[in-house]
Amino acid sequence: MENKVDYYSLSREILKEVDSKKEKPTLLLHACCGPCSTFPLTDLCPHFKVTIYYNNSNIFPESEYIRRLEELKKFLEYFERDYHYHVDLIVPPYNNEEYNKTLEPFKDLPEGSIRCFTCYEKRMDEAYKFADENKYDYFTTVMTISRQKNSQVLNEIGEKLSHKYKTKYFFSDFKKKKGIDYAREVRIHYNLYQQLYCGCKYSYEARLERDKKNA
Repeated sequence: MENKVDYYSLSREILKEVDSKKEKPTLLLHACCGPCSTFPLTDLCPHFKVTIYYNNSNIFPESEYIRRLEELKKFLEYFERDYHYHVDLIVPPYNNEEYNKTLEPFKDLPEGSIRCFTCYEKRMDEAYKFADENKYDYFTTVMTISRQKNSQVLNEIGEKLSHKYKTKYFFSDFKKKKGIDYAREVRIHYNLYQQLYCGCKYSYEARLERDKKNA
C-alpha cells in the first residue's frame, strides 16, 4: 500500500520558504463557504496576500449558493475587523445547469467517490486557471479543512494542475493539528450558517432522502 504524504508538514516547509522573502507573495484561495474559510485564512494571511475565489457552480439550489456566499461575505467582514487582514473576494458567474453536465454521468455514485473527485478537480482547475492568468504566486483550496473530503486526493489534484500552470500550488491539510476544531469554534463564535450537505444536487437529494427516513 502506498504511503500517504504528510501534506501538513509539507505546508509548513512552504511557509518557511515564503517567510524568507522580503514581500508577501499573493495567493488565490478557492473557498466553498464561510466556515471552511475560517482556519485557512488565519493560517495563510500572516504569510500571503490572500484573495478568495468563490467558484462553486456545483451548489444546488441557487438559494443555497447565495446563502453560503453571503455567510462568506459576513465572515470576511468579521475577519478584517478582528484579525486585521483584508481579503478580496472574487465571484465568477454561477451556472449550475451547465456545471452538472460534468457530474451527470456519475449521479448514481455515492458521495466521496469519483463524482466528488471530478467536482473537486473541475472547480480547482477553474480557479487555478484564474490564478495563473492573473499572475498569482500561489493557489490552493480550503477544502482540505473538511472531515468529509480526502486531503490526499485534493493535494494530488493540486499537484497535477501545478504542471499545467505557472502559479505554484500550496499543499495543505488544514484539518490537521486541530485546525478543524478551530474552524468549529470560530463558526460558533460568529454564528455562521453550517450547511447540512456538501453542495451538488445529488448530495442535496441524498440529504432529503435521509431526512425522510429519519422523520
